[in-house]
Amino acid sequence: MPGGDTTRTILVALGAGLAVAVAKVVATVVTASPAMAAEAAHSLADTANDLFLVVAQHRSARPPDKRHPFGYGKEAYFWTLIAALGVFIAGAAFSLRQGITDLIHPSATSSFLVAYFVLAVSAVFDALSFRQSAHQMRVTARLANRSLLDQAMITSDANLRAVLNEDAVSVVGDLLALAGLGVSQLIGSSRPQAVAAVLIALLLIRISLRLVRRNHDFLIGQPIPSTDQDRVRAFLLAYPEVTDVGELLVTYLGPEQVWVLARLTVARSLGVGQVTRLIRRIEADLAHESTFIYRVDVVPYGESD
Repeated sequence: MPGGDTTRTILVALGAGLAVAVAKVVATVVTASPAMAAEAAHSLADTANDLFLVVAQHRSARPPDKRHPFGYGKEAYFWTLIAALGVFIAGAAFSLRQGITDLIHPSATSSFLVAYFVLAVSAVFDALSFRQSAHQMRVTARLANRSLLDQAMITSDANLRAVLNEDAVSVVGDLLALAGLGVSQLIGSSRPQAVAAVLIALLLIRISLRLVRRNHDFLIGQPIPSTDQDRVRAFLLAYPEVTDVGELLVTYLGPEQVWVLARLTVARSLGVGQVTRLIRRIEADLAHESTFIYRVDVVPYGESD
């Protein structure tokens, strides 16, 4: 998926999140609802997270230079890791504190209609943003011949993965807050809202830890899935002059940026010039095989006796 599509998805999420966050903060002041307060913190965290993703998208797109010959792709994982650790956890901590406090010391909620209206509108905005990020994830899933869920789990696009998870959690958070408000109004106690706030916090923590783990994996050198690696191996062995693939390393240098390092055994009958032309052809063919292949390095070896 082109980087511009991911940028557009992030900006859609940022715009929707900012509008929703402002509305929820105002509604929290008006209603004194603990569930609304938790959702306001959640939406503010999402907005800050999207700002980190804008930075990540910009910095990771810089071309290679002398200091960074493999480019800056892994900056995307660094900035999304910071966002997951700091921003999501901060939102979760506030929501958890709000929920526990209201469980111990229940408060009074007023202007339920205001809260319902804001949460309903927020759910619509969050659903539209989720639709955009899910569409972009579905595009990459089709290219990789995977299901949407599988692609969401293993995609190398840290920014898109973060936005998709953020949007999904936002929709669920809106529904939890609405449910908490409804039950609170029905029984005349704010405790159901407090429970909703705690559930929102736990959901944020769960998603944050998942994003941290995935970005950690990519930062330390995540290889491509074994099925894709087998496809690269089969591609190399399809050349008649290649008799064996002695070593094959295929790892991510950044979102949708793959580095292929292969040690090939070639036919002994080939001369030096023929081997050179073969390697150049393989590198060029691999680079054209997928837009994800960022760099190819092939080391040839002659057949042993």
